[in-house]
Amino acid sequence: MPIATQFVLSLESKPGVLARIAKAFGSKDVNIKAFCAWEQSGQSAGKDNMRVVVSDVEKGRAALKAEKIDYYEEQALVLSLENKPGALGDVAQHLRDAHINITCGYCTPSREGKRAIVVLSVSDVKKAQEVLRGESLDEI
Repeated sequence: MPIATQFVLSLESKPGVLARIAKAFGSKDVNIKAFCAWEQSGQSAGKDNMRVVVSDVEKGRAALKAEKIDYYEEQALVLSLENKPGALGDVAQHLRDAHINITCGYCTPSREGKRAIVVLSVSDVKKAQEVLRGESLDEI
């Protein structure tokens, strides 16, 4: 299973933020492959984290710097799972059994609906990769 560099952006939730991010990447010919934006209920005027996986990390950095957008990078697992009930549960259980915390996750099924692409931020990427590969849970 691949490990992807993921940008973590700290942004204020307000109209136009996603447009700004998407246009910044687009201006540098960088495709957004996946993103996750969290809603923070009960907080006002705070900043929320958005995670983004892009097609070209170097150009992605340049786009964020050009727009003066604060970010940090982290490694994330990118899994291709059968799109069926229990598939994600199997992954999560194996990670739990290995004492690996999932700090963030998001997914999307393929257009055909047979596969699901899952992006997971975890407490130990290398160990998680070994555990899941050993269980043949990733089917890219």
